[in-house]
Amino acid sequence: MKLTSYWLDTSPAFSGGVPFEPGQRADVVVVGGGLTGTSAALALARKGADVVLCEAEVIAAQASGRSAGMCNNGFAQDYRMMAEKFGHERATALYHAFDAGVDTVERIVREEAIDCSFARTGKLKVAARPEHFDKIARAQEALAAHADPDTWLLSREDLAGEIGSERYYGGMVFGKSAGLHVGRFVRGMAEAAARRGARVFENTPVTGIRRQPSGRFTITTPRGSIDAGQVLLGSGISKVGPLGWVRRRIIPVGAFIIATEQLPADVVAAITPRKRMMVDTKNVVNYFRHLPDNRLLFGGRARFAASNPASDVKSGRVLQKAMIDVFPQLADARIDYCWGGMVDMTRDRLPRAGQRDGVYYAMGYSGHGNQMATQMGQIMADVMDGNVDLNPWKDMAWPAIPGYFGKPWFMPIVGSYFRLKDMLS
Repeated sequence: MKLTSYWLDTSPAFSGGVPFEPGQRADVVVVGGGLTGTSAALALARKGADVVLCEAEVIAAQASGRSAGMCNNGFAQDYRMMAEKFGHERATALYHAFDAGVDTVERIVREEAIDCSFARTGKLKVAARPEHFDKIARAQEALAAHADPDTWLLSREDLAGEIGSERYYGGMVFGKSAGLHVGRFVRGMAEAAARRGARVFENTPVTGIRRQPSGRFTITTPRGSIDAGQVLLGSGISKVGPLGWVRRRIIPVGAFIIATEQLPADVVAAITPRKRMMVDTKNVVNYFRHLPDNRLLFGGRARFAASNPASDVKSGRVLQKAMIDVFPQLADARIDYCWGGMVDMTRDRLPRAGQRDGVYYAMGYSGHGNQMATQMGQIMADVMDGNVDLNPWKDMAWPAIPGYFGKPWFMPIVGSYFRLKDMLS
């Protein structure tokens, strides 16, 4: 079993790097080589900007290369709850921002000919308890009426054609959702940006950002400084650099994933006949999907802890047990990959993007980064060009979380609370 991300292990390393020469100068420095950063660098380079992208490790090394590779439209939250908070018009506009993110991923894959197995197979949300189906039905009714007619309900009997498990009590399909090989996608965007002239520096952490009297910025790295006209932060969970303001607003939440050995085609066809992205309704959520080479990926919040090798192994055991509970036919399947990553969660699970002290930022995707981070990278390239109204999150306040300074001391308590709720239900 490899304690590494399947996506990173099965995608070519970025090959478009250039030497870091003294006296670097750029129109824009993008901080972070994940989905936000590579998408923004590509969009800016397409506009003709002189772009530098700095990544502390290698392209896609952190959250962007450690997800489930799901490109799902719609909120993480119940649409009805969002409508109560924002009103139907605003909630629908925000919902459609997630839809647009899936469209943007598809467009970039097509325009840049990125080989990343993008496919609109749809997402299936399955009810883990009978009463959960009633909630799903009410949510689907509201969605169909106001935001997304491309959703439909499935009874428990209907699930037989969707998933090879008797564990669930019905569900809802989101027809616009997709899956992709996220490692190849992120690195493909970085290669595309480099082809258009962006200078991409791996293993170049940004350790300082200082505004000059002229309004330009001095970006400090261990390899030298860069003089920049504008700066975009796309690294919400980074522990490196002057990000104290961000760290009081982003909660890094561990997410853990396993991937089986390659399975016989008939087994895969029985488990996921339509190859949909799947997620359940438990508080301690599980999600799973078919992989391009006939593996099953199975992930979730297995443990409310940080990702490290020891934690990943413990989480992998929890996930394997949960996988066998859902798919008993995989009891003897070997686990080839086990990895963890950190999700950049905001308090209300909605992204944030804007400008502070002259520095632009986009982050806080709360588990929906594959589409929203890609979308916001493109949008922020326009925002930095003066088109501020294109930012769907521009008017959203972002107060610090009381009592929180970057170390999520409360996560074990939160985890125990959610597990208890699942047990009691």
